[in-house]
Amino acid sequence: MIVVVAEKPSVGRDIARVLQCREKGDGFLKGEKYLVTWAVGHLVTLCEPDEMDEKYKKWRMDDLPILPENIPTKVISKTKAQFSIIKKLINDKDTEKVICATDAGREGELIFRLIYNQAKCKKPIDRLWISSMTDEAIKEGFATLKPSSEYEGLYRSATCRSQADWLVGMNASRAFTLRFDALLSVGRVQTPTLAILVKRYREIQNFKPEEYYTVTADFGDYSGQWFNEKTEDEKKANRIPDQETAKKIAAQVKGKEARVKSVDAEEKKEWPPQLYDLTSLQREANKKLGFTADKTLKIAQELYEKWKAVTYPRTDSRYLPLDMILRTKQTLQKLPGTYKPFVDNIPWREEGKLPFSKRIFDNAKISDHHAIIPTPQTAPMDKLPPDAAKLFDMIARRTIAVFYPPHEYDAIKVVTTSEGHAFKTTGRTVRVNGWKDVYAGDEKAEDALPSLETGDGRTVSKATPKKETTKPPAPHTDASLLAAMENAGRELEDEKLREQMKGSGLGTPATRAAIIERLIQVGYASRRGRAISATEKGVSLIDIAPEEIASPETTGKWELALDEIAQNKRDTERFMQGIRNLTTFLVDYAKNTNQEANIPEEMRRGKKGARRKTAAAKNIDGVACPLCGKPVSENSKAFGCSDWRNGCHFTLWKNALTRGGGPILSEKVVTLLLKNGTVKGSTGVISLQNGQLSFTPNFSEAPSVSTGITYQKT
Repeated sequence: MIVVVAEKPSVGRDIARVLQCREKGDGFLKGEKYLVTWAVGHLVTLCEPDEMDEKYKKWRMDDLPILPENIPTKVISKTKAQFSIIKKLINDKDTEKVICATDAGREGELIFRLIYNQAKCKKPIDRLWISSMTDEAIKEGFATLKPSSEYEGLYRSATCRSQADWLVGMNASRAFTLRFDALLSVGRVQTPTLAILVKRYREIQNFKPEEYYTVTADFGDYSGQWFNEKTEDEKKANRIPDQETAKKIAAQVKGKEARVKSVDAEEKKEWPPQLYDLTSLQREANKKLGFTADKTLKIAQELYEKWKAVTYPRTDSRYLPLDMILRTKQTLQKLPGTYKPFVDNIPWREEGKLPFSKRIFDNAKISDHHAIIPTPQTAPMDKLPPDAAKLFDMIARRTIAVFYPPHEYDAIKVVTTSEGHAFKTTGRTVRVNGWKDVYAGDEKAEDALPSLETGDGRTVSKATPKKETTKPPAPHTDASLLAAMENAGRELEDEKLREQMKGSGLGTPATRAAIIERLIQVGYASRRGRAISATEKGVSLIDIAPEEIASPETTGKWELALDEIAQNKRDTERFMQGIRNLTTFLVDYAKNTNQEANIPEEMRRGKKGARRKTAAAKNIDGVACPLCGKPVSENSKAFGCSDWRNGCHFTLWKNALTRGGGPILSEKVVTLLLKNGTVKGSTGVISLQNGQLSFTPNFSEAPSVSTGITYQKT
C-alpha cells in the first residue's frame, strides 16, 4: 500500500477521487493501491521554552538568550487525533512508501516533514508537485513523482525559517518585554514591516502643507495651465506663490488672443502587464476591487482548490515554462464564452500558434511554480461567488492581454502663449489600442486634444485662478505595503528592478498577507477603509527597536539567504549562526540600552500574568468641559468630563473619526479643538462646532466625515 499525505481534507478528497480511493476510514480514504490521508495544516510545531526546561516558565533576563542547538518539536494537542492516524498509517508494515502531497511550496514541505520526523517514519518518500488541482494535473503529477531528495533544499530552507523566527521572536519579545515593562511582540519579519508603516506615519505627521495658486486658461476647445518656462523642476513649474499674482495673470490674459507656440508629439509604447504572481494579484485586487491581501489569497486558494479554476496561487513567478505553450493555448480556448471575442483577437501566428515572448515564457525565471493563470478546465462562472468571479475575471483577462500587441500612442505636449504668459496642455492620441482592448470600458479615458499646429490662434475665453495645497504622502494600503515588503522597503514599479530584488523582500508571497493581519491583530497597525497606518503602540515599538531588527533591507538579506538555501546555494549552518548572533545582539541591546520609551498604558504588563486594569483617567491641564466648565480628563478610550459621576455627558471617543479615514484624537488635538473649534493638520481639518465633530480631508475627492451630535447643552 502507498500512503498519500495531503495538507487539507478537501485536497485529500480530490486526490482520493482521482486515485479511485472510495473506501472510507477514520481520517482516510482507501483504494486498491493507494490510501489517502491528510493533515489539517500544521500538526507538529516547535516546543515552547518552558516545555524544554521548566525554569523558562518565569521570564527572567538572566536566562536569555535561549539558544538550543536543536529546538525539539511536539504534536499540537488540538489535532493530536489526526496526527495519530497518520503516524499509524505511514508506519504500518503494509505501507511500502509515502507520498508527500502537501502544498508544493516551502511551508507545505515543512508541514509534511515535521509529521514524518515526529512519527519516526523510515519509509521512502516520493513528492507530488502540481500547479493545479484539476483531475488531469493530479494524474500527470502522479505519473511524474520525484524522490523527496530533490526537495532537501526546500526543506532545509523551511526549517531555517521556522527556527530563525522562533529564536528571534522568542528571545527578543521576552527581552524587550522585561526591559521596558510592556508586552512587546518582536519578530524577524513582523518588526521591519511595522517599520515601513511607521516611516510613512512619520512622513505624514511631519508634513507641512504649503499653499500655492494655479491659473487655468480656457481656449475654447482645449485648456492649458500656466507654467514658468524657466523653472527646471517640472513638478513645481505651475505653482504661483500668492493669490495676487495669480489674479493678475488671469486678468492679463482673459479675453486676449493666444497662439500655439509649440506642439511636441512623442511616440510611445506601453507593453501589456505581465502575468500575475501572488503579490501582484493582491496589489491589483486591492486597487481595483478593494480586497485586502488576506482576502485575495483566500479567494485565490478557493479558486485553486475548490473550483479548480486557476493554477497554484502562492507563487512568486510571473512567467510560464516553455513546455506550457500548448497547454496555455488550450487554456485560452477553454475560457468561458465571455472571453471568446478577446481570445479570437489574439494575433495568432501561423497554424494557430501563440505569439512567443520571453516576457511570458522563460524557464530561467521560474523556481517552484509558474505564474497564476486559469486551468484548462472551463470555470463554472454561474456557480462562482461574486468576489471569486471578479478575481477570476482579473486573472483571465491578464492571461489574454499578455498575448496582445503593445498600446501605442503619441504623448502630446502643447505650449500656448498669451500676453507673455505660457500655458501647458498635455494629452495623448492613440494609434494602436493593443492590449487595452481586453479591458474595454475598464481603462480610464485618455485626454483627447483637437488637431493643433504651431501658430494656431485662439481666444482666452476665461482664466481661472485656483488655490491649491501640497498633499502629504498617502497612507499605505495593502497594495503599497505589499510592494514595499516585496522590495525590502522600496516601492518599485519597474519590472526589471523588481525582478532583480526577487528573493530579498520581507516574507514570501504566501506569508505577507498574514504578517499584515498579525500587525493589526496585535494593535501595532490599524486599517481604516483601504488605508493601513501604524498605531501609537507600533510607533512606540519602533522607537526602541534597533536598526538590526527594524531595517527592511537587513531583513531582506535574511530572506535572500533562505531563498539561496532552497536552491542549495548556501550553507544552513552559516545562516543559523547569523541568526544566533542577531538573537544574542538583540538580548544584549535590551539588557544594556539606556533608551526609554513612551509606552502606551495598554501595553504595560500586569502583575503575575493578570490582565492589567484600564489606566485611571488623568486631567488635561487648562482644558475645560464645554458643558459644565470642569476639567476634561483622558483615559485609554476617550476624552470626557471629569465630573461624569454627577451626570455630565461630554465625551469625545479617540477613534470617532477613524472609520471615515480621519486621525485618532490625541491630547494635543483635543486641547486645540476645545480652545479654537478647529484644528488644521497635514491630512485635513477637524472641526468641533455646536456639539458636532467632523473631519474634512485635504484630498479633494474624499468626502467629509461627521460623527453627528457629540454633546449638547441643556
